[in-house]
Amino acid sequence: MTSSSGSVGAPSRRRTLIAAVLGLAGIAVLLALGTWQVQRLHWKEAILQTIDQRMHAAPLPLAEVETKFAADGDVDYMPVTATGTFVHEAERHFFATWQGQSGFDVFTPLKLDDGSFVFVNRGFVPYEMKDPAKRPEGQVAGIVTVTGLGRNPLTGKPSGMVPDNDPAKNIFYWKDRDAMAASAGLASGYRLVPFFIDADATPNSGGLPVGGVTLVDLPNNHLQYVITWYGLAAALAGVLLISLRRPKRPGRP
Repeated sequence: MTSSSGSVGAPSRRRTLIAAVLGLAGIAVLLALGTWQVQRLHWKEAILQTIDQRMHAAPLPLAEVETKFAADGDVDYMPVTATGTFVHEAERHFFATWQGQSGFDVFTPLKLDDGSFVFVNRGFVPYEMKDPAKRPEGQVAGIVTVTGLGRNPLTGKPSGMVPDNDPAKNIFYWKDRDAMAASAGLASGYRLVPFFIDADATPNSGGLPVGGVTLVDLPNNHLQYVITWYGLAAALAGVLLISLRRPKRPGRP
């Protein structure tokens, strides 16, 4: 009898041990994922706080913002002012939507005092107003001062799902600063400021383009992921504890 009882109990103990090991491993993985999401949550909150602080700061002269970009390559959402003359015949059109309407953001080179250029996103125009001849009042002449937000350039096409730019038709689906400049017909040997400026909501003559189109769209779902992973870990721990503490029924290994 003793030998038979021992031989029956051994498989049961092995199964219990395997279940415990697998359960603990699963809990460890879930806790690790939850902790990783906590770290991501702090990281995202720090980014959003930086953006908020920048957007509410006083605008800096373009030269100072250029110096910062040269130092660390990041001037996103930093308020900036620039003075120069718009080169309207060189405006580029970036496909965009605004308040449910399809159209284009108008990127116009601003020629600075030193002869260099900075692309300014002057704002949105509806699809049917792409032709500048249809909105002559907005083609302001002479020296202007633009206030807006610095925007970092993209290092490449953001996704394979994004269509290719069509410089020949002056339609851009992603903000390729160099391609915009190359197709704009600027004078040879030009120097281009290495970032964009999104103009603020100051109204343009004639109402177009509509400025102030910068959107801060950084989803922050990390807290719900933290709750999910830690919640699953707690649930698995409860199931494992109940399973290990449940008395064995007579006659079952």
